Amino acid sequence: LPSMRTPAEMIVGLVLCPCGLLLTLTGTLAPSWRQVSLVPDQPMDVVWEQGIWDICRERQSTHDRLCGQADGLGYFEQVPVRVAQGLMPSSLVVTLVGLVVAALGVRCWQPEPRHLVAGVAGLVLLLSGLMSLVPSSWYTQELWALPAPPGSTLTVGYSLVLSYLGSCLEILGGLALTLSFHHCCKER
Repeated sequence: LPSMRTPAEMIVGLVLCPCGLLLTLTGTLAPSWRQVSLVPDQPMDVVWEQGIWDICRERQSTHDRLCGQADGLGYFEQVPVRVAQGLMPSSLVVTLVGLVVAALGVRCWQPEPRHLVAGVAGLVLLLSGLMSLVPSSWYTQELWALPAPPGSTLTVGYSLVLSYLGSCLEILGGLALTLSFHHCCKER
């Protein structure tokens, strides 16, 4: 008799990967990969938040926030930012494809899961996690080398942290789904 239970690795993969997708999406769209504070010739409470698509200026005492600031230092022309602009959206698309393939492999509407399809979905999701981990890691390494006003203070922004966490969840979920290959090999 076939077991009516969905294997644990498939459940883990289908929980972690959508969570990773949401975190990576938020990290990609939110403009805070890096925070620049204590900018000379600016009030003490002004913080510049630089993302991969936008630069925002926020006055922390009044919470006045203005996005779409001009890039006078050539921040968006830097290679780590350009790579992130290409790989982060690509990673999101690959994650969606991987989740669709995973849904076809997991037993949603069939008596037995398709282990081979779920394993392939795991490889796709593992690739998508790596595609978002690379720009996050590179940006972090180059964080202090990217152009900033002299004398300002630089810190890691929340978007970069969310991108890291999302990448790690996608990698772990993809690895869990690739364990489905074990069942596929065991059947043969």
